[in-house]
Amino acid sequence: MSEAVRVAVGIVANTAGAILITQRPDHAHQGGLWEFPGGKVEAGETVTAALRRELHEELGIRVQAAEPLLHIRHAYPDKTVLLEVWRVTAYQGEPHGREGQPLIWVVPARLADFAFPAADAPIIEALAAV
Repeated sequence: MSEAVRVAVGIVANTAGAILITQRPDHAHQGGLWEFPGGKVEAGETVTAALRRELHEELGIRVQAAEPLLHIRHAYPDKTVLLEVWRVTAYQGEPHGREGQPLIWVVPARLADFAFPAADAPIIEALAAV
């Protein structure tokens, strides 16, 4: 079996407690589904460096502080992912879809109303339980 793809995932909340989610491009793996922003950890990169890089590339924000929330290993038929989920506790800038992706703010209790990749289920459960 191939090595798991490490993914840095950011949980970004606004002052009202709503969580930012974005929609995956149709051509991407799990395309069309909603997700928490983030992306692959590159070789030689720390997960926090990947989180900062990805959230700046995708959302135009600068992460100032984040804390680990969850580690999730999930096997899809075509690949295994290791999601390293971080709660972003401070950031600069106003999030916007820098890659043209739709994004919305959702209260944690409503996250289950959206279609997410299966690997994100534990994240949704953890956020709804808070």
